Amino acid sequence: MNDVNDKPSVWFHTFGCKANQYDTERIRQELELRGAETALHADAADIAVINTCTVTNQADANARRLVRRLRRQRPDLRIVVAGCSTSFREAEYHALEEVDGVVPGHDPSAVARLVPQLGDFAAAGPVTKAGVPDASSVPLQRNARGTRAWLKIQDGCDRKCSFCATRIARGASVSRPADEVVAEAATLARAHPELVITGIHIGHYGKDLDADSAGTSPGLATLCERLLEEVPVRLRLSSIEATEIDDRLVDLLAASAGRLAPHLHVPMQSGSDRVLRLMRRWHTREAYRARVLAIAERLAAVGSGAFGLGADIIVGFPGEGEEEFGETRALVEELPYTYLHVFPWSVRDGTVAASLPDRVRGDVAAARSRTLREIGLRKGQAYSETRAGTMADIVVEGRVDRVAGVTGDYLRVELLGDATPGDRFSARLRARGGRLTAEVPANEPAAAAV
Repeated sequence: MNDVNDKPSVWFHTFGCKANQYDTERIRQELELRGAETALHADAADIAVINTCTVTNQADANARRLVRRLRRQRPDLRIVVAGCSTSFREAEYHALEEVDGVVPGHDPSAVARLVPQLGDFAAAGPVTKAGVPDASSVPLQRNARGTRAWLKIQDGCDRKCSFCATRIARGASVSRPADEVVAEAATLARAHPELVITGIHIGHYGKDLDADSAGTSPGLATLCERLLEEVPVRLRLSSIEATEIDDRLVDLLAASAGRLAPHLHVPMQSGSDRVLRLMRRWHTREAYRARVLAIAERLAAVGSGAFGLGADIIVGFPGEGEEEFGETRALVEELPYTYLHVFPWSVRDGTVAASLPDRVRGDVAAARSRTLREIGLRKGQAYSETRAGTMADIVVEGRVDRVAGVTGDYLRVELLGDATPGDRFSARLRARGGRLTAEVPANEPAAAAV
């Protein structure tokens, strides 16, 4: 531990989704504003802050395993846990002797109160009516761990999928005011060439907000219009339900010339109506299919025709027989996916699905996962081949041992030439050994394509 007058050094670890990663950045910023320093490695830190995930029982177990490992390696390390899992299992984390502090949820100020040696909010900025420093109203300045930044526009979810514990941990959907989102986006744009619009259920953005004085709906399409007008970077939508993508949003994707990245991640979960009902999803197989095909047709008709399409799929859900899996497989084959995230269902305590009968054997679920992943890889390779010889808008991301490019349609590209993380440029894609490559333009200024 540092001396009393030294700044505490804090190491952060995040489990889970982009919303969780954003929350960690919020916590990091608040602690830094109060005088902490961020450590790159746990062995160089005085305090570890672990932001947990509760999407599965395994996610909970992974967090507890990390806590125990850190305690074995660093008996003097102060360990604070926060996040979705602590909301769901607060008492269990308090009972862990390795844990020094527990925050149920993601409140940065609550985390700061558990970190010794921190002073008051350091910025000469906003305070509450009671005169208490309020770092939560300060826009996030940067994503310290990535070239692209997450822009969280809402939290929580009003849906009640039978397999999901995140809605229980996060609560009802709450949207951030548009002015606040745009101000933060403008701040982040000074440090990042791409902003990823994220949340727990972004398709419900604005449903809890009042219309403006002109009666304009404060929905996701309206927010994206403002961001495109006022923030000069590439924007990307994170996971969004296909049936919640309205025509205005599709028009923006089609007309923005890549400013709103031609890429959607639209969770399917299952291609069987019977399983969708068991999952308590609100759409049918045909409603999902028709919407995805309509969006793909619209975007294929503009520009280069580039369109990245991904999906989450759960296999082995209770009640999924061979017929139901066959329906999912057929839908995967039909739709123009460029990648898939496939997960075997696992028990999540506290959810409705945990009590469902007719569970699928683990080896059967694993085989179904392999089948869909192989289809996803095949479709992704076929799509990449169609992109060879075409132009792409590329953002350079930093890696542990190299840099790589990310296209608007969410392809990873090997870069030939000197590139700096944060650069953005247009280049022609080439096929090389089964991979896509791009030449880095000579003397290309950073963010030239913005």
